[in-house]
Amino acid sequence: MSIERRNADRFALQVMIGLCLIWGVQQVMIKWAAPDIAPVMQAAGRSGISALLVGLLICWKGGWDQVGNTWRGGLLAGALFGLEFFFISEGLQLTTAAHMSVFLYTAPIFTALGVHFLLASERLRPLQWLGILLAFLGIAIAFAGGVSWDNLDRNMLLGDFFGILAGACWGATTVVVRASRLSDAPVTLTLFYQLMVGFVGLLLIALFSGQITHVNLTPVAVASVLFQGLVVSFFSYLVWFWLLRRYLAANLAVFSFMTPLFGVTFGVILLGEELSLNFIIGAVLVLLGITFVSAEQWVRRRLRKALGQ
Repeated sequence: MSIERRNADRFALQVMIGLCLIWGVQQVMIKWAAPDIAPVMQAAGRSGISALLVGLLICWKGGWDQVGNTWRGGLLAGALFGLEFFFISEGLQLTTAAHMSVFLYTAPIFTALGVHFLLASERLRPLQWLGILLAFLGIAIAFAGGVSWDNLDRNMLLGDFFGILAGACWGATTVVVRASRLSDAPVTLTLFYQLMVGFVGLLLIALFSGQITHVNLTPVAVASVLFQGLVVSFFSYLVWFWLLRRYLAANLAVFSFMTPLFGVTFGVILLGEELSLNFIIGAVLVLLGITFVSAEQWVRRRLRKALGQ
């Protein structure tokens, strides 16, 4: 029997605040521990830890019987997941955690564009096209935050671009899941594919790039990898999927946009990062655009209510 999804209540809001705090601090933790352990090694370590835990969970609850029908989509989704964290890892060495937090969360834009062309039932509506326009305008303005008219900061621009590519990979991963047999597979199996393939791919990248030797097991490095592996990739993802089975996705999508706001805040407070006016204006437009795209029905209802319709 299917579970009837309901509007988000106070409990859902409280849980989402906790999840967004966790997701928002993630980029800051990676950058904070980077001097002790290469970001790509952090990504590989977190994926390996989480894959082991999710694999054990599947052994307990079941799901391995669907591998035969889903492994092709699983490999593709896992490759995109690993590529996403490769771009995050490389980008954080060039740009700030605040910038990465905003550009990474452009993923819903790429998801919406992908499903628009692949799934007839999910064509974009006018308000969503407006959201995409606002988001890309915001990206252009935010990119200008890495530019000084006296000195072009190419490293920051490249890092910001890697953030966009990471968001595109995240969006493409969602499209693969939605458009393949993974859409009917257990959530745990889909997550295992992403974590396991990502772990192997990131470890190979670290090996061939020489970053596998950049590992010093300091308290900061260990804390960062354990936090990402246990709290972010395992606990928070499972809680998120649990919420999606009980509440309307559009409601949760609105709350999830607190994540880049927390990421920017933690970057400024914990890492002392500076924000340009261009970036602040661009980030606001990006978040507004993503809201229009991901929660179009929610936004439409609010607009009608405000206009008295």
